[in-house]
Amino acid sequence: MNLFCTMCARGGSKGVAGKNGRDLLGKPLLAWSIAQARETGLFSTIAFSSDSDALLETAIRAGADLAVKRPDEMATDAAPKIPAIRHCLEQAMAHTGQTPDILVDLDVTSPLRLASDIVGAVDLLRTSGAPSVITGTPARRSPYFNLVEERKDGTVGLSKVADPPIVRRQDSPRCFDMNASIYVWRVARFLDEPAVFYPDTHLFEMPEERSVDIDSEVDFTLVELLLRRRQGLQGTSS
Repeated sequence: MNLFCTMCARGGSKGVAGKNGRDLLGKPLLAWSIAQARETGLFSTIAFSSDSDALLETAIRAGADLAVKRPDEMATDAAPKIPAIRHCLEQAMAHTGQTPDILVDLDVTSPLRLASDIVGAVDLLRTSGAPSVITGTPARRSPYFNLVEERKDGTVGLSKVADPPIVRRQDSPRCFDMNASIYVWRVARFLDEPAVFYPDTHLFEMPEERSVDIDSEVDFTLVELLLRRRQGLQGTSS
């Protein structure tokens, strides 16, 4: 099977200024994801999409195969990510003359994943027959038990009400927080119907310590701390 990997990162950021190219333990944030993709040995092409020439140059230096300039209309604060992923995929297909069987998109703001997580998510797609796989970590709150929604009148209630009501968290269905780390699609389905969720989408579970998505300065500090801890543990065991 032929697999492509895409990564999409804008030059601007509201929560953390310049985060995608910001130094994280000696290398740009985006370089961590490129290195993980390379480590898997899965991909014939790793394509990096951005509206920023500086980020595109950084990505090529970090080991990406292809730099894809993202159209301005796909790089606004309100622009959804799926069209940018599709644009990057189509540009990679045009550049290589190949149509991959599987597409994996990695979010560069989730550098705590391991190469084995990427391999595991792809294996789940293959073995399950699903059209897509997302990644997530067990949720701290359950919509059946202790996650509430605010109504228009200011009152609140459980996000999801079961019949009969669930009175113990242990009895509620397993729920997950999407960690925005890895997305896997069968390319034929994605091109025909670009979406994150299909009726038969599956989830690959990742632990909480590999599921931090950088959206604030606190997140960046936490990721740096966890990576230092991981490197320290690896150094101790070697």
